Amino acid sequence: MSSYREFLQGTREQIDEIDVERGHKLHGETDPPVFLDVREREEWDEGHIPAAVHVPRGWLESRIEQTVPDRTKAIVAYCASGNRSTFAARTLEELGYENVVSLAGGINDWKRHGYPLEVPTGALGPEQRTRYSRHLLIPEVGEEGQVKLLQSRVLLIGAGGLGSPAALYLAAAGVGTLGIIDADVVDETNLQRQILHSTASLGEPKVESAARTIRELNPDVEVRGYKEQLTSENIERILADGWDVIVDGADNFPTRYLVNDAAVWHDLPLVHGSIFRFEGQATVFKPHEGPCYRCLFPQPPPPELAPSCAEGGVLGVLPGVIGSLQASEAIKLALGIGEPLIGRLLLFDALTTTFTEVALRRDPDCPVCGENPTITEYIDYVEFCSPVRA
Repeated sequence: MSSYREFLQGTREQIDEIDVERGHKLHGETDPPVFLDVREREEWDEGHIPAAVHVPRGWLESRIEQTVPDRTKAIVAYCASGNRSTFAARTLEELGYENVVSLAGGINDWKRHGYPLEVPTGALGPEQRTRYSRHLLIPEVGEEGQVKLLQSRVLLIGAGGLGSPAALYLAAAGVGTLGIIDADVVDETNLQRQILHSTASLGEPKVESAARTIRELNPDVEVRGYKEQLTSENIERILADGWDVIVDGADNFPTRYLVNDAAVWHDLPLVHGSIFRFEGQATVFKPHEGPCYRCLFPQPPPPELAPSCAEGGVLGVLPGVIGSLQASEAIKLALGIGEPLIGRLLLFDALTTTFTEVALRRDPDCPVCGENPTITEYIDYVEFCSPVRA
């Protein structure tokens, strides 16, 4: 039976190695190889080669295909001194990777030569790594994405039917700051669908009930509550607090138009959702990349054509479906991943359990985002819907 040193030497003879001078030269090329750090998380946090990817040696076999799907891509594996990366390089070759080398001397030799290191800022703590562990396993999120979520700021319009599931999932995902605008108090008719609140919350302002629920779910999240109705007089003050994404869970047209116009003028992505009886819809209005709400509906409809959920009813589970979709879109926008519903309206029918997608186009004659806008100031339309939130 061979010793560790004999086994290491035998493995080293089966792979290719490069020294750090060669590695540094490759790192500076226009199309550099993938620098693969196979050390443990604590070592990575102390500093790593810039632009490297991290897959601990113990997870290499199960995660490398997601991290580097192209088996023809050149890979430089490295660790602290070159031992673990030797075994990693051999494993990668056995998995079919065609161009793999190990960095002799590892990052220790890299540092001795004075080559640059990258030290993560705002790295996750041990408890956060446990809480968000399922996110960290996803290549499109990972630790960098989770830190980005914790630094993100999402403003929710309403803590009702749509705002409830959206707020809960955004909080659970670790969005660091949630703003919630709602002037209402919790009543019994809300509890059929507004899952942020409970029987114990009856009579309590929705903002306070929501903030307590979110704090209990995830103490990493800061809640900024606004116990007021959104109007042209306060919208600029609220937006001045700085937001990355707006999630619109309003149940009335005046608020939708107000939020849309503000999003266009402040260049903020707006995740729209609406529900009625068994039907719901969701889309993303992102200024300059797709249409806005007024491209579809330049002016509010007459009151008789705009019934609220209080008048027409809504299936209790429906806002859970649409609100969750809104949360998903907000997370994608915050992370800059995937294909948001920009220029696409997703329709859901709960009775038939079907989704339908409709293409939306920007209107060049739109009164707000068009080539020659005619609306340049906020308009407080007469209330068309019941103040009871969806």
